[in-house]
Amino acid sequence: MRFLLYPFLFLLNRSTFIVMNPFSVFPEQYQAQLDTKITRLQQQLSEISSVEFPEIEVFESATEHYRMRAEFKVWHEGETSHYAMSDKETKKPIFLTEFPVASQSINTLMPLLLAEINRCDVLRKKLFQIEFLTTLTEDMLVTFIYHHPLSEKWVEKITPIKEQFSLNIIGRSRKQKIVLDRAYVNEELEVNKRTYSYQQNEGSFTQPNAKVCEKMLSWAVKKSASAEPKKDLLELYCGNGNFTLPLAQNFRQVMATEISKSSVYSAQENIRRNNIENVTIVRMSSEDFSEAMDKVRPFRRLKDIDLDSYDFSTVFVDPPRAGLDQHTLQMIQKFDTIIYVSCNPTTLVENLHQLCKTHSVTDLAAFDQFPYTDHLESAVILKR
Repeated sequence: MRFLLYPFLFLLNRSTFIVMNPFSVFPEQYQAQLDTKITRLQQQLSEISSVEFPEIEVFESATEHYRMRAEFKVWHEGETSHYAMSDKETKKPIFLTEFPVASQSINTLMPLLLAEINRCDVLRKKLFQIEFLTTLTEDMLVTFIYHHPLSEKWVEKITPIKEQFSLNIIGRSRKQKIVLDRAYVNEELEVNKRTYSYQQNEGSFTQPNAKVCEKMLSWAVKKSASAEPKKDLLELYCGNGNFTLPLAQNFRQVMATEISKSSVYSAQENIRRNNIENVTIVRMSSEDFSEAMDKVRPFRRLKDIDLDSYDFSTVFVDPPRAGLDQHTLQMIQKFDTIIYVSCNPTTLVENLHQLCKTHSVTDLAAFDQFPYTDHLESAVILKR
């Protein structure tokens, strides 16, 4: 799930969050805030009274400089421009010179880049938003969004900045996109002492908290390691292959589906980069693939794929906040093992009401992707 950046949420007591100014983080409050989120998750799971859940494995985040993405409005005052966010209560802008939740490399670049923009009217004029995307390897992509068309003069002025700070840069305006070098960053994630290389595209979903993402991947690989090696894995909502690549080692073959064109392209590139030979990516929605699995109707995108040649034992799902649709729920209940990663505990619980009729929850984990907010990633392993 990709979230817009809002002012921080600060813990007032063990059950109440209040909006705070985003200039500071409060590491001393982190554990209490995380404990509150875990308690809330336990309460939501308790709604399924017929199920006994295992103890939650909790994976913490760093308390600052953990986020690889940041997006800021640009507020113009006279001859000066500022990074700005809107106060949720007053709707007034809050100016920022730093953003402690963002990576150190983003914080280092922010004032330097803004100083260059403020020196050049061509770069300032009708600049509406700046987006940063970086990685643990400190590869950096900056997107500038404008309310007017970009000219060759803009390219001329932005190019020295790109070279000075070793950036990849994208300029956007309505129906216009100018890419200087490349529209992606290169990430490297360590999973159980093995390094995986990823292409992460601008505008496509990637996990924003890279160190917690490494913990999620390591957990998923460890928990699926007992899968029968001669069996196959089906993955729905595979994105750029974030989970697909490390999970592939535990299975004979992997069939992974994704509906986004850009994510499919990145997934295929990431398979090539990591020399993984047992993964097939199909551009299909989970709803359509569920119909294909149930042989409701044929699909052109599967014309060269023999689904009957797969011997699926495990299904991995990481759905959007709305959770799984009814048909997909029914389809995955046919699998021996379900690995379900959720960005929304509410819809996870809704789906578990049905899944626990046929499966038992053997493992349960929480990953704090978004400190200082009430959002919590969770994951369960279900066995038939």
